[in-house]
Amino acid sequence: MTSIKNIFIPRTEEDGAFFYSIKKIISYRPKNIQLFEEAFTHRSKNEINTDGNQKNYERMEFLGDAIIGSVIAAHLYKKVPSGNEGYLTKMRSKVVSREHLNELGKDLNLIKLVRTLIPTTQFGENLHGNIFEALVGAIYLDKGYAAAEKFIHKRVVKPYVDIQKLEGKIISYKSLFIEWCQKNKKQFKFNVYEDTGNDTLKHFAVKLKLEEETVSKARATSKKKAEEIAAKRAYYKLKNKNR
Repeated sequence: MTSIKNIFIPRTEEDGAFFYSIKKIISYRPKNIQLFEEAFTHRSKNEINTDGNQKNYERMEFLGDAIIGSVIAAHLYKKVPSGNEGYLTKMRSKVVSREHLNELGKDLNLIKLVRTLIPTTQFGENLHGNIFEALVGAIYLDKGYAAAEKFIHKRVVKPYVDIQKLEGKIISYKSLFIEWCQKNKKQFKFNVYEDTGNDTLKHFAVKLKLEEETVSKARATSKKKAEEIAAKRAYYKLKNKNR
C-alpha cells in the first residue's frame, strides 16, 4: 500500500516529459535516461558529466555513426549477395549520407528535444542528423548492440532502404557537377566567403561560376555544405536548360 508520504515525493526525472518522449521514439523504457540527456545536449550548454568530461552529443554522435554504418553494411551484405566491395560501399554511403541522416532526424522531430543556449533556428541542417546518430549511440550504451540494430532496422532499413531507388540516388551534387565540367572541358570555380550577418553561428556564402557566368549561389553553416547546395542548384539549372 502506498503511504501518504510517497504521494508528496517530487516527480522524478523518469516521470518527466523528456523521458516519455524518448520512450516513445525508441519503443522501450530507457534504463539510464542520463545517456539520452547527454545525446540531446549541445556544447553551448557547457555542461560537465559525472566523470568530469564535457556533456554533449558529439562523442555519442561518433559512436552512433559507426553503429549505423555497421548495421547497414551487414544488411546490404545479406540483401545483395552479388554486390562487390565497391558496389556495397557506394550503396552504404547513400543510406548513411548526411542528407539522409538529416531527413531521419527531421522525421522524428528530434530537434525539439535538444538542450541548447543557441536557438535551434540558428543551426544548420546537420544538427538533425548529428542528433539522430547520437541517439543511436545512446541506445547502444543503454541496452546494447541488438537494441540499436533493432531501432535502425525500424527507423532506417524498413522505410528507406530500397535497393532499386538507392542505385539511382545521387550522393554528391558537387562531385557530379565536377565530373560534368571535366567531361565537357568547362572551367568552374567556387568563390567562398564568410558571411556572419546577424546570425549567432558563422555562415559561409558561395558563388559558383561556370566559365565567366555565376550559375548559382548558396549559404550554409559550413563551406562544404554551401558548396554542395550551390552545386545542386547548378545541376538542376543546367539539367532544365538542356532539356
